[in-house]
Amino acid sequence: MKEAKQFKTMIGGREVVIETGKYAEQANGACTVRCGDTAVLVTVCMSESPREGMDFFPLQVDYDEKMYSVGKIPGGFKKREGRASDKAILTARLIDRPLRPLFPKGLYNDVTVIAQALSVEPDISPEPLAMIGSSVALAISDIPWAGPTGSVVVGMVDGKYVINPDLAQRQASTIHLNLAGTKDAILMIEAGADEVTNEEMVGAIMFGHEEIKKICAFIDDEIVPAVGKPKREMELYHIPEELDNAVREYASSKIDWAIDTFDRQEREARQAQAEQEVLEHFADIYHENTREIKDSLYYLTKEKVRAKIFDKGIRPDGRGLKDVRPIWCERHVLPRVHGSAVFTRGQTQTLTTCTLAMLSEAQRLEGLDEETSKRYMHQYNFPGYCTGEAKALRSPGRREIGHGALAERALVPVLPSEEQFPYAIRVVNDILSSNGSSSMASVCGSTMALMDAGVPITRPVAGVAMGLIKNQETGEFKVLTDIQGLEDFLGDMDFKVAGTTKGITAIQMDIKIKGISEEIMHTAINQANEGRQFILSKMLECVPEVAPALSVYAPKIISFEIDPEKIGDVIGKQGCVIKKIMEETGTDIDFNDDDSGRGYISTTGPIENAEKAKAIIMSIAHDPEVGDMFVGTVVRILTFGAFVEFAPGKDGMIHISKLSDKRVEKVEDVVNIGDVVKVEIIKIGEKGIDLKLLEKLS
Repeated sequence: MKEAKQFKTMIGGREVVIETGKYAEQANGACTVRCGDTAVLVTVCMSESPREGMDFFPLQVDYDEKMYSVGKIPGGFKKREGRASDKAILTARLIDRPLRPLFPKGLYNDVTVIAQALSVEPDISPEPLAMIGSSVALAISDIPWAGPTGSVVVGMVDGKYVINPDLAQRQASTIHLNLAGTKDAILMIEAGADEVTNEEMVGAIMFGHEEIKKICAFIDDEIVPAVGKPKREMELYHIPEELDNAVREYASSKIDWAIDTFDRQEREARQAQAEQEVLEHFADIYHENTREIKDSLYYLTKEKVRAKIFDKGIRPDGRGLKDVRPIWCERHVLPRVHGSAVFTRGQTQTLTTCTLAMLSEAQRLEGLDEETSKRYMHQYNFPGYCTGEAKALRSPGRREIGHGALAERALVPVLPSEEQFPYAIRVVNDILSSNGSSSMASVCGSTMALMDAGVPITRPVAGVAMGLIKNQETGEFKVLTDIQGLEDFLGDMDFKVAGTTKGITAIQMDIKIKGISEEIMHTAINQANEGRQFILSKMLECVPEVAPALSVYAPKIISFEIDPEKIGDVIGKQGCVIKKIMEETGTDIDFNDDDSGRGYISTTGPIENAEKAKAIIMSIAHDPEVGDMFVGTVVRILTFGAFVEFAPGKDGMIHISKLSDKRVEKVEDVVNIGDVVKVEIIKIGEKGIDLKLLEKLS
């Protein structure tokens, strides 16, 4: 074993220890990152040769949650880790996004980054350590890469920013910001927030970047000089200069003609025609270089589209830089669904549905966090037909999971509490048509579906995606509001911002260049706010307020709270009592698992059914006192009185003398078995409870 080396630094007030040369020595680069009792192993490997036929960089990032890291045995029959959890997939995406722009263009070798959480202390999240570890492993490897990067989580507690907040701080924080960048610029942003202002969000980003600069300097100045390998000299894919010049000269006017229309379908048809003509022209000269010709056309088209936007302010569909595409909306489009809406912006369209259920239907989670269930479930589907592709339906991929999580993060801050609205909520976005910014359309459609379902959100949420065209030589830039697919494909940034009239609830930023400045950040966020308010106004024209009542097909749920020690009485032996209540009232009854004594009653019938069930439960849980009045049923008659069951498992006796103010010769003269009566408790003794008849109800 070669000598292991340790490097120590302080991040967010905690010591972080990075160790290399001890584990996974056959990887191109590997390190362990430790902070407190949390430890992460990160490895990077690259194939010896490019993958045949690739036209994009094949980077694969995985984040592996080892259940032993928190002292758990995985559930299920196999008792081993299976498919990655949604959180692990989202973490892998966080690691991937700041790394990808820094690999050299033309690199088509497979590169894999694997981060494994080996030990986890609840107060110290492994995710930012995994992101730092990926930067270290790449920086010390022989893989060409223009890092290092630094990564932090920024919170805001009591108005003050916190780096890598602990568990208590995370629970109290109004911002949860994942941030990555180089010493010069920001590369990746992923944030959820409780309606914070633009200034607070930009402040958090800049605060985090200062810590990132220190991390980058630590890697560059201490770790790489000590253990870094020389970067491998590689032959990268490039377009032959002679071919590129020839294609550009011949095709320039054809591409000008192809993109000289605001109609997407016509433009795509023209581009296909121009490409075919160029390929036919060069078929004899460059018959083995079809790929290179297509790549040359792509870069030529990219330059011309960007130049039109940058120099003339002309976007592919004719809009101004700040214009939002035409919007139309519908609500309550599916009558049997609890809530539904369609949101359409340009050629991007989402059908969103909202389903309400008992809290027992909340999603159960098995992972490294203490959270064991999720009451609000937000899911996003992207079928092939939404882009006109002939694809079979398949399970959601990483992109779908990421978009669903972003929309979920945007809406969670405005949802009512369990006490206000005791429901599990599932929202599903089915993308019907996509031409850019479908995740932000999902935020808008979801807000409308929640309002249509009668979910009392505090404020509606809208989202908009911002784009960027930047001149790398001069530093000049243009920010575009509500980008469509072509602008995302050929642009430098996809910056999604969601929020209410009060503030920001979620942000996600992906870039293709090597970082963006504070000036671009301010411009994009402020311009996004203008677009967001316009979109909100269009949404509210369709759904001006939360529906006053739930759908007739939605369950009606009421909550109650009793002494936890009385839960057993309500349930009864082998559940006999609670089953009887549910059968008699047509309801479902469930208790929280936290021994709080809080429970919920659900019915698809009239709300009176739930109220009746609650009255029965409260009567069981209540310790009878003299003066209490109940409605009960006569269950037994003796010569000296009648026994009345006033709650399941509880009864008392009305002595014959208490059946009436007058003399009663025979009990049956007043009541019979099965009669419903109103009674009052007049005495509680060792032998039982004495009652007085107040009224015969049936």
